[in-house]
Amino acid sequence: MSTDLSIDADWSAQYIDGEWVAAGDDETIAVEDPSTREAVAEVPSATEGDVDDAYEAAAAAQEEWAETPPAQRSAVVQQFLQALREHDEDVVDLLAHEAGGSAIMGETSIQIASDHAGEAATLPRRMKGEHAESNIPGKENVVERGPKGVVTVISPWNFPLNLSARAVLPAIAAGNGVVLKPSTNSPITGGLLFAKLFEETDLPEGVLNVVTGRGSEIGDRVAGHPESDVVSFTGSTSVGKHVAGLAGENLAVPAMELGGNNAFVVTDDADLDRAVDAATFGSFVHQGQVCISVNRHVVHEDVYDEYVEKLTERAEALAVGSAHEPDTVVGPIIDESQRDEMLEYVERTVDAGATLETGGETADLDGVDDSLVVRPTVLSGVTNDMAAACNEHFGPIAPVIPFSDVDEAVAIANDTEYGLSGAVHAGDLAVAKEIAGRMETGNVHINDQPINDEAHVPFSGVGASGVGEYNSDAFLREITETKWISVQHDPREYPI
Repeated sequence: MSTDLSIDADWSAQYIDGEWVAAGDDETIAVEDPSTREAVAEVPSATEGDVDDAYEAAAAAQEEWAETPPAQRSAVVQQFLQALREHDEDVVDLLAHEAGGSAIMGETSIQIASDHAGEAATLPRRMKGEHAESNIPGKENVVERGPKGVVTVISPWNFPLNLSARAVLPAIAAGNGVVLKPSTNSPITGGLLFAKLFEETDLPEGVLNVVTGRGSEIGDRVAGHPESDVVSFTGSTSVGKHVAGLAGENLAVPAMELGGNNAFVVTDDADLDRAVDAATFGSFVHQGQVCISVNRHVVHEDVYDEYVEKLTERAEALAVGSAHEPDTVVGPIIDESQRDEMLEYVERTVDAGATLETGGETADLDGVDDSLVVRPTVLSGVTNDMAAACNEHFGPIAPVIPFSDVDEAVAIANDTEYGLSGAVHAGDLAVAKEIAGRMETGNVHINDQPINDEAHVPFSGVGASGVGEYNSDAFLREITETKWISVQHDPREYPI
């Protein structure tokens, strides 16, 4: 029988040691559809005892899993990829119901998650050691690489599928056990979905465990569990600092992708139509709820007015509405608190002297009280210290800041504690590369926009945007450890 991955399936159990553990008399958490504001599913609210059971299972199963031949571990990840592709329509629908994701967001999530699965499947055969020359005569040095043990994955609500996949799949491929704690806003697509898909594979029981619950109740136990060897977290900088601190108490390796305040620099000789195309996607896809979206448009004063006009026209032309409508581009914000915060940033920015070119309000949806859909918003006359520019607004908001020369553009781009991603549009590639080289950020994309993720390319942030690296060999180093084994073949002479 095919696995039921519809929103109407039973999601009221968590996955521990290969078993679905029902909530029983414990409290459940309602999953709300951001488009309709209706509860569409119930998931368990895990206890600290559930968390302990999950880590015990992961630790016990990991030892045998680590000894599994690399070809078998690779095959399991390939089976996961096949299952994901077979259920792609259901998964896109789940993302619409749970994360407010449009069809564009859902399909993109499938594509990126598939890319991460394909790359993860190659990792078991790339866990190679090395020989190192010795300073001591007759000694042979061998460096082996093996799994860390148990990897904790705490995933976010904005792109729950692929941001869980990029940590869970490599960790399993490398021979680790995993405890996955998804966001309370997206416990299905960020967590329970993985358990159901892996049930269609040959993954041994206990290697993957999924606990759902409120961070305020079980978050500290998950982040600071003594069985955890690596803590992968994607989310806000404030929470990430707390999570990293708890991980550090157990000397677990923190891999943190945190907040961003990404600059999109446009010079006076840039192709404006091309820049606006990129900016429209980079600011408004998935309602701007992307850590690497365009947070600030930094535009040369000579083309500033034209850029603002073109961007405003594009923003006003975007289809706005329910994530369940196939033509929708800009759907709902995840919840009221996120919506209200971003609208407050807009209001404060206008009060500080900026001009609201378009948007700055919610859009009504038929039959929905208190809509979460925020219209695409463009603000002109913005300075870097205004609320919509100096904060990570995480919404469909485009503050446009003028600059006069390259030095000022770089200064504006770097005037933030964050350093996650960015982009530069320029006709002169030498100038673009100069600006990109001077931007203090982990990723920069020339004549593109900052939302890029390719599973075989290292991804990291600097400053308040995190520690550690993701993707391919970069993340493989985070979830594995080396062991130095030396063999003294010839008798050694000692000084005493």
